[in-house]
Amino acid sequence: MLSAIRNSLRVPLINAARMFQTSAPLETEKFDHKRIPATDEGVQGEKIVDLDAVLKQKQNLFPTLESDDQLFDGTPYKQLPICNIRVSHNNTIVTMTDHIGAVKIIKSCGMEGFKNTKKGTNIAAQTTAISLATKAIDRGYKTIRVRVRGLGPGRLAAIKGLQMGGLQVVSITDATPVSWNPPRPRKARRL
Repeated sequence: MLSAIRNSLRVPLINAARMFQTSAPLETEKFDHKRIPATDEGVQGEKIVDLDAVLKQKQNLFPTLESDDQLFDGTPYKQLPICNIRVSHNNTIVTMTDHIGAVKIIKSCGMEGFKNTKKGTNIAAQTTAISLATKAIDRGYKTIRVRVRGLGPGRLAAIKGLQMGGLQVVSITDATPVSWNPPRPRKARRL
């Protein structure tokens, strides 16, 4: 009797399970992750670059002992004017000096009319650098070296602004000071 009840219970359960079964996908070709895609499958923009050949072409990418005497627009590298970019989270100050370090032109985001938190933006840094570049070109500077100090949003924007203003940037040096003995961190917050 018990076996008859069990058998009668099993049959409807099996049929109910078949009602929820889904059909097989219509696409017969499965995606193979290991297959190399053809050229027309969205890889047109990618290029294979031989790094050794690029480095051989750009042997003078890194400075050597002779780099200080290399001429840029008739001026040796060591006598090119230096553009110091001091970047913080609150402001960007761009200063043009001669090769000795005497200040010739100085501009900041506050001098350009930006106030409060807008002084720390990359747009303010770019505008400041463009105005300094136009003033430098009026004074006869064409080719400069750039020295960037500090961390902030205006680092790259200021360099772009110098180039947009018409100055030729020969080298970019990062002179951000690194503290090897930083201050103590704050005590842990209790929850």
